[in-house]
Amino acid sequence: MPTPPEEAGVQAALARAFAALRMAREEGAELVASERGRVTAVTSGIVRVAGLPGVGAEELVAFPHGAFGLALDLGRDEVGVALLDARAPIAAGDEATRTGRVADVPVGDGVLGRVIDPLGRPLDGGGPLAALRRWPIERPAPAILDRAPVIEPLQTGIKVIDALIPIGRGQRELILGDRQTGKTAIALATILNQPDDVACVYCAIGQRGAAVARVVAVLREHGALERTAVVVAADEDAPGLRFVAPYAATAIAEFFMEAGRPALIVYDDLTRHARAYRELALLLRRPPGREAYPGDVFHIHARLLERATRLRPERGGGSLTALPIAETEAGNLATYVPTNLISITDGQIVLATAQFQLGQLPAVDVGLSVSRVGGQAQLPAYHAITGDLKLAHAQFEELELFARFGTRVDDETRRRLAHGRRLRQVLAQAERATMPVVEQIAVLDALVAGLFDDVPEARMEAAELQVRLAAAALPPAARQALLDASIASGDALRGLRAAADAALIPFRAPG
Repeated sequence: MPTPPEEAGVQAALARAFAALRMAREEGAELVASERGRVTAVTSGIVRVAGLPGVGAEELVAFPHGAFGLALDLGRDEVGVALLDARAPIAAGDEATRTGRVADVPVGDGVLGRVIDPLGRPLDGGGPLAALRRWPIERPAPAILDRAPVIEPLQTGIKVIDALIPIGRGQRELILGDRQTGKTAIALATILNQPDDVACVYCAIGQRGAAVARVVAVLREHGALERTAVVVAADEDAPGLRFVAPYAATAIAEFFMEAGRPALIVYDDLTRHARAYRELALLLRRPPGREAYPGDVFHIHARLLERATRLRPERGGGSLTALPIAETEAGNLATYVPTNLISITDGQIVLATAQFQLGQLPAVDVGLSVSRVGGQAQLPAYHAITGDLKLAHAQFEELELFARFGTRVDDETRRRLAHGRRLRQVLAQAERATMPVVEQIAVLDALVAGLFDDVPEARMEAAELQVRLAAAALPPAARQALLDASIASGDALRGLRAAADAALIPFRAPG
């Protein structure tokens, strides 16, 4: 019986394929199996792919023109892939190929001083990265037994934070506030105030290009860009790229922590990150929950922020401090994403719109802000002078509100109001005008001791500067004594107070 033409053609094709395989094997070629599928549908940032039965969750999928996507939705017949390049010209019928690997990013000292996207592609025109290796963007958080207590301070250079809301190395401190209240300014000041041994990572999520350019310019102007890696997923980028950005930035920072160095990472901001994930989830037709966010929005931030910690000496003793930023609306802290982040982090710095509008900068709401672990790492000198400062600030605000009604007050209340106004002036600080620790301690000690009470309010700025100069002029041994962990008070503070008192004599003179 003759063989049908169609079957004969198939047999001939198989024979040619087997002959090619035998020839390749004889020549020593390595044979690699690949799994390929076809794009069946394309939407905004999401493509549907059929024919990839073995693809894994969050595996990279390659498309034509060098584009990549992240497999997020594993269906029986199709895979939902989040594109990592919004400008990729992908159409239905295009080929999609499994890569067999997850998304990764270059890590190492070569990343410092560079501006890159979450996949490690340079955005600053500085040429290829001189990175040591590539790490996956998703890594398990350190085990509980590998973690050490937070006992070392991370100085921000901002008086109100270092004194009243201290941050320790390895802590996760949330920065909350409405738009344009100075959240990024606080994070930037913290980066600028770090010593050279602290590796910093600034992750911009969904920011405009002009805003990112201003941040890079500030870092470059103050000489901090050389020790900072800037990871950018701009507002115009694909939502998939914005979603993976903080994980990639954390992998970069974790490299330095694993190497035994202190690292600092700023996420600016996680509200936009949650919105990008919500956009992906809705496009993937996942069921929406509160405020249309998917049910696992808490999990994506918890698994991210749990990677920030301080390692035990046996693991190198490195640390990763996280400063996530979240945006509120009309000062409402009870919305979904802020409440999630408050429950995950170790404290929050809340910025008040009313204080910002009055020019009281930084606009930190001392009453609502808290640090749950940083007090254990705070220098003892701060403990000795700022123990009752937060309570005094709260009492002053109540008295000031009471006095606005025109109520007659006695001399004691008038004195406390005058002291409170000087307290507010001392806690005020210009943007990026960070202050060394010894000078902070000198100014705060003079305030608590009442040395500023006889100084006219109009001359407070000059008086504070004079106290700072007196502290800077102390002998090196006296300055070091104030930083010594074994000294909480005593001769070091008494000598500092005497120097500040002498510096303020001209400001108490009549006229």
